[in-house]
Amino acid sequence: MRYGMAIDLKKCVGCNACTVACRMENGTPPGILLCQVEKYEVGTYPAARMDFLPRACMHCAEPPCLEVCPTGATYQREDGLVLVDPRKCMGCRYCVLACPYEARHPLRRIENYYGPGTVTPWEEKKHKTLTKGTVQKCTFCAHRLGDGRQPACVEVCPANARCFGDLDDPESDVSRVVARQGGSVLKAELGTCPSVYYLNS
Repeated sequence: MRYGMAIDLKKCVGCNACTVACRMENGTPPGILLCQVEKYEVGTYPAARMDFLPRACMHCAEPPCLEVCPTGATYQREDGLVLVDPRKCMGCRYCVLACPYEARHPLRRIENYYGPGTVTPWEEKKHKTLTKGTVQKCTFCAHRLGDGRQPACVEVCPANARCFGDLDDPESDVSRVVARQGGSVLKAELGTCPSVYYLNS
């Protein structure tokens, strides 16, 4: 069992529904985006267009962040998920520097989205799960997987650009779509073996 995701770049329209869903699901404060969509221009006038690259933690099979963590706060589950134990994280940020995908974010302060004194009921609930001074990252919504649900970003995508499942199972939807469309990973030359595949065909 190794959880992974495939993202079809031909379907992604850059709507940022995944970014919003991730923020809602995790209650992250302003400045912390565990899932984000990069926008960039391709081609030249008059044939120029905008393309989009959704990015989050790659849940690498060989995670460099794991090697540098001095307290064991960063750990890897048997299903391949790379997570952070906030009880052990001391905020040294070694993992932030080691991650080649810029997918880790130090939680310097816990603020409300609409400013001081305007906490929403959802923020009040979710901020209790955050620990100031620790490092935040995408978890593939591990808390949802235990209930048999998909990650929030997958569930909400209006273009069905995301597919999630077991990469070790050749019959799973994600394995089939990667095999059929020839998925590639970011920075393959680093040997981190990411679990997020990008489809271009």
